[in-house]
Amino acid sequence: MSFYRAAGDGLRLRLKVRPQARRAAIDGVVPDIEGEALAVSVTAPPEDGKANAAVVALLARAWKLPAASFAVVQGATARRKLVSITGDPGTLAAIIEAWRSSRA
Repeated sequence: MSFYRAAGDGLRLRLKVRPQARRAAIDGVVPDIEGEALAVSVTAPPEDGKANAAVVALLARAWKLPAASFAVVQGATARRKLVSITGDPGTLAAIIEAWRSSRA
């Protein structure tokens, strides 16, 4: 199962977040309990939502989407997170797949 799936109002992403990393980056797709997760490293500490905000900013910048379309819907205080992106699921999936293929 892919790290993202369509939802009524957009997509849901499964993430594995590494806060307080040396650099901020999308590290790629890694195995997860439910199939795959997107590994993301951020330099922000895991306190007061700073790491979550850094994750949203990183993904928004990488995929050229507005940060306001992202929301952490599960795992706000955990390393494993479920993040929603609001928008057309087909368009969002195409953006993510184009990003994925550019990294291959």
